[in-house]
Amino acid sequence: MSTYFHPKKYAPEDFSSLSPSADALPVVIVGAGPVGMGVALGLAARGIPVTILEAADQVSFGSRAICVSRHSLEVAERLGFGAELEDIVLPWVGGRSYYRDQEVLHFRMASGEHDARGPMVNVSQSEFEQIMTDTLLAHPLVTFHWSSSIAGISRSDDEVTLTVDTAFGARELRAAWVVAADGGRSTMRELSGIRLQGNSYEGNYVIADIHWESELPAERLVWFDAPSNPGSTIIMHRQPRDIWRIDYQLDASDDPADETAEERIRDRITRHLEWLQSDIPWTLEWFGFYRAHALALEDFTHGPVLFAGDAAHLVPIFGVRGLNSGMEDAETLAWQLAAVINGQADTTLLQAYSTERRSAWQQNVDNAGKSTLIMSPGSHGYRTTRDAVLELATTRGEFAHLINPRQSSATHAHLSPLTWPTAPGTQGVLPGDPLEDRIVEVRTTDGLSKTSLNRLRGSGFGVLAFGMSAEQASELDRHAAEFAHALAPETVQVTTVGGTHGAIPDTRGDLASSLGAGDGEIFVIRPDGLVLCRISDPAQLIDVAKHLTAGTAPTQLEATASVTSEAVGDEARREHVWLSLSDALDTAEPADREGLLVRLAMILGSRANSEDFDKALGSATR
Repeated sequence: MSTYFHPKKYAPEDFSSLSPSADALPVVIVGAGPVGMGVALGLAARGIPVTILEAADQVSFGSRAICVSRHSLEVAERLGFGAELEDIVLPWVGGRSYYRDQEVLHFRMASGEHDARGPMVNVSQSEFEQIMTDTLLAHPLVTFHWSSSIAGISRSDDEVTLTVDTAFGARELRAAWVVAADGGRSTMRELSGIRLQGNSYEGNYVIADIHWESELPAERLVWFDAPSNPGSTIIMHRQPRDIWRIDYQLDASDDPADETAEERIRDRITRHLEWLQSDIPWTLEWFGFYRAHALALEDFTHGPVLFAGDAAHLVPIFGVRGLNSGMEDAETLAWQLAAVINGQADTTLLQAYSTERRSAWQQNVDNAGKSTLIMSPGSHGYRTTRDAVLELATTRGEFAHLINPRQSSATHAHLSPLTWPTAPGTQGVLPGDPLEDRIVEVRTTDGLSKTSLNRLRGSGFGVLAFGMSAEQASELDRHAAEFAHALAPETVQVTTVGGTHGAIPDTRGDLASSLGAGDGEIFVIRPDGLVLCRISDPAQLIDVAKHLTAGTAPTQLEATASVTSEAVGDEARREHVWLSLSDALDTAEPADREGLLVRLAMILGSRANSEDFDKALGSATR
């Protein structure tokens, strides 16, 4: 029997009482996807009433985004629905890729004994959203309006008026702030007269969910040029309750309308499962269609209208960055918008949101773009080199890293106007870096107890101080109280590490070592888990608060590459060869492509000794 998840449906409610003559609502959120609801949870937790408008009468149906990163689980915990979510997810740590029927990559994502969570879990977006919805419907500061679509928008200096089509006719709502989180086909974006800019990739994919009681492990499974569907790339992911997600690529000559017919989808899946030698019955539960895009708005803030999630940016699906990036958007926007609404900060703080999250989009595109060029190469050059990489990887494992999907990880905010500078050569976790959750031991009245940094800090600011003397700790408490007063009602949690009386004993220095922290050093962590600054004098906390509420830092940092995405050494050289050769083949005249490759081989071969060249030639020969 199928265990596929079907979301609840909600009846529309009339909101004629919210007439134009009423006071403007503090915040209206357009779109009840993960991002819109994430912003709503963050604002409501900070005492701000929120009204949510959703055009549908239920959360999304179908698995859609299924891979949730450990960082998104941390966000879920801070937003108040983490426990319910983690009860139903399916963890996984790696995957395998095959060229035809031969394994060419077996990868495992980074995971350590001190990590509070594994690197990735699977759960359908539909279930993810339902848990968020149930949490919000129980909150007294949140009002939901289903079956309510935006039909018009007008703005004045200090508010926005929305015309809303409802089951009871057209209604108008006035709001001081509007968060546009209404997805990739955003009506808010269209009505605002702004457009996404960037690139769309060639290659169409069909996605399907099946109920299939297979014993295959929970890992990312990919077949390039799958024997069951020659010329196609097939991806499989296990979900909870024996639901499997299957993605497969269409050929450029395939008609998407024909290929998304249910009979054709069943045929494709049947052939693949039979090739896997499975006779286990299965049922088709849901299917869809997608293309890869790398598009974004130039600016995510447009006066009192703030864009987030797919309404602000689209990233290629490979590397599972859409939902995970959107959750980062939601948490960052929630605390920064709350600071403005509560009068703690100037509206310039919201420009930091735009700068940070557009930079995060670029980080995601840089990584996901490379994955897309492997998964769905859109030109002759990239198809040729991708196929060559796959062929080589069957006998030369050093090329396998080019096939790695570069799974989603938390993005940094090195370029944020909020991020404080550090001295050149500073080691460890830098300002702007995410501080991943970590299991720690804390002193209690009953002795030592295990918890995590995330739980210790809660959903507000964290002050993490290392190796403090009793005198320093007393001074820290005094200045931290002033810091908290300047940021109220945002919470501030001070935690001391090491020393005689540290709340976290850290007797072996593992935590200090992992962060690169020295005695007397103070890390200030933002509500969204990013390190704001590293300082050495508790009195600096007052200066930190002043700069933060003004939306600035003492100086801007220069561009710093994400340490999680940079290839190094031999891997960097192979990546450079792959990208440069692909581009050269694309710019060469078609009749001269073979000549280009021969000339290149002659030049490079002349730099190698005869034995090395003959070995390389043998490896390159089929």
